[in-house]
Amino acid sequence: MRFIPLIALMIWASCQMEAPNPQTSEVEQRLGATEGGQLLLQVLEAHGGLDTWQATATSSYVWEMRNPGFMLRSRITADNRSRHIYHEILSLGSGDEPQPVAGRMAWNGTDAWISPDTLALNPRFWAETGYYFQSIPFVLADPGIRYEILPDETLDGITHRMLKCTFDDGIGDAPGDHYTLYIHPESHTVSGIRYRSTFGSGRPASDEPVYENLIMYTDHVTIDGLTVASRLIWHTFEEGVKGEAAGTQARATEISFTVPFDTTQLIMPADGRIQAMPPVIP
Repeated sequence: MRFIPLIALMIWASCQMEAPNPQTSEVEQRLGATEGGQLLLQVLEAHGGLDTWQATATSSYVWEMRNPGFMLRSRITADNRSRHIYHEILSLGSGDEPQPVAGRMAWNGTDAWISPDTLALNPRFWAETGYYFQSIPFVLADPGIRYEILPDETLDGITHRMLKCTFDDGIGDAPGDHYTLYIHPESHTVSGIRYRSTFGSGRPASDEPVYENLIMYTDHVTIDGLTVASRLIWHTFEEGVKGEAAGTQARATEISFTVPFDTTQLIMPADGRIQAMPPVIP
């Protein structure tokens, strides 16, 4: 029997160890430069870790958002690196009487379109909205985001750590948005978020009153190594207090992070309509 020297075995074993992901290293270095970024790193680890997120090429799920006046149900597939997204629209209409739909919608990094063009839906807003909400906290590690640790706040009787995320100019369609995370003190997962939406209205003035929505992140599941909420519930939020459920909620089912991305689905059909950004309201 031929014996392999111990040192050779050690070298062989070290070569089999997975090399650090350069994308993960870059994000860790950037986030680690600030206290707020360091807190976000803890949150990301609690949700499965940066390495796991970077290793997932796609996100896919059936996403349904519903309130009494509106309902959208679509199968979303997103490229987690390019953030190109396409939808198979399944149902659309009022919350009480949604209608089955055979439609498509996509964002290809330049244009947002919907097909057929008769569907009463703004793809510039809706093509990315479900993916962004569903992908928190991972998408909040993107470049161009600033982090600020706020004083602890109580949510549902539990004192949470608070992290506010704001955007540099030129980041996305609504750089005036902000997201404030409620971070559970024990699990370090996201219990909820407060957010301000500025789509189509530009960056608010510094002295403008801040109106926020509150979303509770519930029914967490772990799929392919990532822990995500499968149910989002909107609440009123006034004078720093969580109010009643506002009537809007979203559910994600058939969640997967291994579905292949079909780039042909980004090509707009002949009956499609490209949606430009609305003019900014002064």
